[in-house]
Amino acid sequence: MTLLGSNTTPAQLREMTIPQLEQLATEIRTAIIDQVSKTGGHLAPNLGVVELTIAMHRVFDFGHDRLLFDVGHQCYPHKLLTGRLDKLANLRTRKGMSGFPEPSESHYDLFRVGHAGTGISTAVGMARGDQINNESYHPDTNPDGRRVVTLIGDASIVNGVAMEGLNHAGLLNRQMLIVLNDNGMSISKPQGAMAQYFDRVRVSHTYTDFKKGARELLKAVPGGSLLREAYHRMGEMTKAAINEDSWFEKFGLLTVGPIDGHDLPTLIEFLAEARDLDRPMILHVKTIKGKGLEIAEKDATKFHSPKAFTVEHDETLGCKVRMPSSGRSFTAAFSDAITDVMQRDERTVAATAAMSDGTGITQPLERFPTRTFDAGICESHATDMLAGMAKTGLRPFLAVYSTFLQRAFDQTFQEVALQGLGLRLCLDRAGLVGGDGAVHHGFCDVAILRTLPDSVLMAVIDEPSLIQCLEFMRTWDASLTSVRYPRDSVSEIFGDAPPFELGKARLLTPEHSDLDTNRPDVAVLSFGTPAVNAHKAIESLGSEYNIAHYDARFAKPVDSQLIRELLSRNIPILTLEDHTIIGGFGTSVLECAQEYKLDASRVVRHGIPDQWVHQDSRNDQLAEVGLDTTGIARMIRHAADPESNEPFSPKTTTSHQVITPKPMTVQSTNPAT
Repeated sequence: MTLLGSNTTPAQLREMTIPQLEQLATEIRTAIIDQVSKTGGHLAPNLGVVELTIAMHRVFDFGHDRLLFDVGHQCYPHKLLTGRLDKLANLRTRKGMSGFPEPSESHYDLFRVGHAGTGISTAVGMARGDQINNESYHPDTNPDGRRVVTLIGDASIVNGVAMEGLNHAGLLNRQMLIVLNDNGMSISKPQGAMAQYFDRVRVSHTYTDFKKGARELLKAVPGGSLLREAYHRMGEMTKAAINEDSWFEKFGLLTVGPIDGHDLPTLIEFLAEARDLDRPMILHVKTIKGKGLEIAEKDATKFHSPKAFTVEHDETLGCKVRMPSSGRSFTAAFSDAITDVMQRDERTVAATAAMSDGTGITQPLERFPTRTFDAGICESHATDMLAGMAKTGLRPFLAVYSTFLQRAFDQTFQEVALQGLGLRLCLDRAGLVGGDGAVHHGFCDVAILRTLPDSVLMAVIDEPSLIQCLEFMRTWDASLTSVRYPRDSVSEIFGDAPPFELGKARLLTPEHSDLDTNRPDVAVLSFGTPAVNAHKAIESLGSEYNIAHYDARFAKPVDSQLIRELLSRNIPILTLEDHTIIGGFGTSVLECAQEYKLDASRVVRHGIPDQWVHQDSRNDQLAEVGLDTTGIARMIRHAADPESNEPFSPKTTTSHQVITPKPMTVQSTNPAT
């Protein structure tokens, strides 16, 4: 009998036996593996939390209690247990299930979340809010109140925001459970002293061999009197598993574990005891990332978020995994280019924040281990560290996803730009990112960095231009520089690229080198990879219009000479960018026109509109916002002849409205087993 269905609810778990729950865990793993092998998605993180998620839903009532995710990419089992199996077939598309918590899908999802470190702080906030609203759980005064649980995993506990949340969580005078999913991994192998501490704890402790000296421990820790009171409410199993040497005790947080995160009876019993405490507590759970799929267990980094894949079994070679190639990626191109830069210049150093594989830093880490660093999920620290290196005369590169750069803006401002230091930001996943959706789009890096005086902001259109851009950045020590490129394959249509010159665009249509001799009907200024679809759009229009096409290269300083030449000749300009229309490259062009008192009405901007773009393939997202070939062709017509052509109007989606949570209900008694 199949237990997992489209109408599966957490309430059904409370009627199941342990063998049935174990069967359900197998069915969930099978469903996830089957789907991710077809469409791609976060595989290893979700396989590792199946039993843990089942146990949490068995013990707590998250239709009433609060469940907060940290990172968010461990939510697939949670979604399948809350009636969303029918959405799995269209995983990470607009028609199906988001790869992250999504309140529009279910009231069981409280936040759209895809950045690490936030879960503890938002949980503290909901715990405080429920107290103010007189809705929080207390074993004596309000046994039917709301409990709060947050699931932390993939090494996000080392993030600075998580530390701030822990610091406040210890002050709560109410129930709050922090479940630390310790799988010994981040996206890749975690770095730093905290990672080493967890390694020691996993080796030295299991829930069956903890010391019994918890009573004496509680007398010594901050808030010990409160914790002693909580201690008397615990069962013997939890008392025995109190970690006397826990680092978290210094925050006044009772810490239990580590316990086996794949042992359902043990998980259920510990969670049931933790459920009824009236003090904040950390339950340290040891899991295996990729559990249940041998190839994912052996290489959790590769299978963290793989593309579609097939598994082949060969009697001689054993198990082999094949992933279809979609061409050479910008990440791979960057990896080779930065390795070459570091080979040629011993003053260069590089760092990433837990994304060594995803940002292309794995190769430099192997080739130059003393000059390459993985700072863990700590973008702010990585930025400050590299600022310190720049101050010593080194030439630092930070490889980071555009969406995660936002977390280090303060350091980019204070310790880099304000100091006039030459930090080089290499922004992968810039623009629309596809299946990860709104939580991961790199849509505002130009807007936020453009505010910093003397910053130099660039975008590249292909691998040759990326190589030239990195060489320009290598020798630019005077200020902050950045380059952006998408999660996409590199194009080969433009050929070799000339060197970068500060604030100078590159003409892609040589026949327009003399604007007086060959005056175009419209000039297209492409900032970054929209140049590829613009090139195709221009070809599709044929002789309908005479179109000059430029690789803009710089959003700051923008090519003011080119803009003056075009507008002074009354040539319309169409700006294209895979970035929000607000504050981006097109805005730079408008500001330039205004500064020189030119007719800015001939400037038409086109980019990501002022709306959220949700999960789908990158190509479908580009089509949605009009940055595909058809949409750009329409915008070229509009720029050339605004009276006779309507501009592209982006689709406005209404399918992602937040679902109002259900009214507070009385929680029924929940047996531990």
